[in-house]
Amino acid sequence: MALFEKKKPEVQLAPPRHIAIIMDGNGRWAKNRGLPRTAGHAAGAETFRRIANHCRALGVEYLTVYAFSTENWKRSEEEISGIMKLLKNYLMEAMRDMEKNRVRFCFFGDLTRLSPELQELCAQAESASMDYDVQVNFCLNYGGRDEIVRAARAFAAKVAAGECSPEALTEDGFSDLMYSAGVPDPELVIRPSGELRLSNFLLWQSAYSEFVYMNVLWPDFKEKDLDAAIAEFHRRNRRFGGV
Repeated sequence: MALFEKKKPEVQLAPPRHIAIIMDGNGRWAKNRGLPRTAGHAAGAETFRRIANHCRALGVEYLTVYAFSTENWKRSEEEISGIMKLLKNYLMEAMRDMEKNRVRFCFFGDLTRLSPELQELCAQAESASMDYDVQVNFCLNYGGRDEIVRAARAFAAKVAAGECSPEALTEDGFSDLMYSAGVPDPELVIRPSGELRLSNFLLWQSAYSEFVYMNVLWPDFKEKDLDAAIAEFHRRNRRFGGV
């Protein structure tokens, strides 16, 4: 299967411009089948391919996925190694098909903790795809609180250097210091797996996002589930604090 193959979607509703997904439930999916957790992540990687294809077919401009959080380092060395191997294989495949798929790759998070090889692959993917339109944002070694602290430190450094005053800080200016600078906030955040929490994902950016929690583990997440989440999004009355 191509990474981002084009096919006609069944859903007729216009999708949000930016969809974010917490890809949760890989470990439980594997445990339910008596498999190692790494098997769940492999199945989850295939689900990502299918859902990314579907998002592109629907006309989604931005897809942001929670691939590895700052807290995930607490997991076993075997599981972390398996996740990083899957990421490496995916990026190598993506680089091979970059010109055909024409998808822009961006990475949110502190990549310095990744292996030098993986950091180089991320940099190559970003550089080779920067002129493409459809954008996938991978949150790697990412945490929402860490991102906000990082932005606050960057602004404090500007103040200390005399480049601006504390009073000059605005919401838009603070957004420009985030990993997601230049990317519109997600209108829809989807979390499969049945968990009802945000888990430190896009805390700043999701202030007015619509949240859809779904009782399906990520490896079992299908195109029809994404369609259902988009349909639920269209049922929401988005007032943004107004009447």
